[in-house]
Amino acid sequence: MTPKKIFLTEDEMPRQWYNILADIKMNPPLGPDGNPIGPEALAAILPMPLIEQEVSSERWIDIPEEVLAALNIWRPSPLVRATELEKALGTPAKIYFKNESLSPPGSHKPNTAIPQAYYNKIAGTKRITTETGAGQWGSALSFACNHFGLECLVYMVRVSFDQKPYRKSMMQAWNGNCIASPSTETQAGRDALARDPNTPGSLGIAISEAIEAAVSDPSGTTKYSLGSVLNHVMLHQTIIGLEAKKQFEKIDAYPDIVIGCAGGGSNFAGIAFPFVHDKINGKQVEIYPVEPAACPTLTKAPFVYDHGDTQKYTPLLPMHSLGHAFVPPPFHAGGLRYHGMAPTVSQLVSEGLINPKSVTQLQAYKAGVLLARTEGIIPAPETNHALACVIDEANKAKEEGKEKTILFNWSGHGLIDLMAYDRYFAGDLKDFELSDAEMVESEKIFESFPKPELLKST
Repeated sequence: MTPKKIFLTEDEMPRQWYNILADIKMNPPLGPDGNPIGPEALAAILPMPLIEQEVSSERWIDIPEEVLAALNIWRPSPLVRATELEKALGTPAKIYFKNESLSPPGSHKPNTAIPQAYYNKIAGTKRITTETGAGQWGSALSFACNHFGLECLVYMVRVSFDQKPYRKSMMQAWNGNCIASPSTETQAGRDALARDPNTPGSLGIAISEAIEAAVSDPSGTTKYSLGSVLNHVMLHQTIIGLEAKKQFEKIDAYPDIVIGCAGGGSNFAGIAFPFVHDKINGKQVEIYPVEPAACPTLTKAPFVYDHGDTQKYTPLLPMHSLGHAFVPPPFHAGGLRYHGMAPTVSQLVSEGLINPKSVTQLQAYKAGVLLARTEGIIPAPETNHALACVIDEANKAKEEGKEKTILFNWSGHGLIDLMAYDRYFAGDLKDFELSDAEMVESEKIFESFPKPELLKST
């Protein structure tokens, strides 16, 4: 009989991260002149150890002992079989999830917050600025900065700041300073408020504010940190999938389908990239990033060069994008409201190595409630998007009479998201979907930008 939980010991935790840049071809980031930029262009906002990881082509990168010691606070995380969900669905599929909700901040985000804080510490950084959507990343970075004795300044997208007040409390508990974005503290924030005083905010605006706050520090001891999108963030998160592979080996199994929700790409990359590596090398596995229909970056937006933030402080990145000025509707999944997608994830979509899906807000919450009533854990709204796809795939397996093995990433718990669940139970939530006209309008913003090449790695 397969155990309900499959564990690893601390000694079995991976000692290296997997770097997908060793196995795929990528378009370079571009500067304002349209020419490729070098690592030196990132020196104003990132410490050198992270810049080196950002551009590295080494397949395996060692995890420092100090980082391993901090990760051991909650890692390795268990691989759990969702037996009660299987029974409720009447499916022959075996459903497993990697439980990333067990970290102190309650999500996968500390997997990169800890190494980012560590590398900043050894590089002489005193303060880190960042943005956060739903508050998971801001909480995680506050936790990590507190662990390594750094100051943390977080610009939180206003709609989530209002929807999730206890995220701010979590940041304060770990000595972080949380400000609603757009704010009046930066030129980027003031510009956004001038355009729309009632704006719900966006991750693009919050990124602009955080970058501006970092580069304007005259002491030069403030750096910027991003919780998703960039290559080094994807790298750090691969510990999730690497652990999962070891856990499947313990039960002599391997997933047919791997699923993760996708906003900027970090938790999806964490669970999926080690399996993408296997797929590149001939393994048969289907891999699905799942996003909101209200912010259909991968499923509807084109693969373009675009800025990662509203004020165009970042380089031009090759990614699927809805346009850097895009402000998504205020649906309840703040971490999935980003206009763009990680360049690495975007590249995998363009090559057909992964197949993106989208679900509506009501589909996501219906799935989350079913999980809570079967497996007992209340999922984060972001995780609910992955769950909706898991249920669809389990139902397909039932229709086909196939015993498929499905793995998904339980990226965070929903205990700070109960206001959204209250609205769902009251019938106050509604679905948002972008119209074709809205899509056309959002895409006009990068028509004058260079176009990325359609590269093929395999």
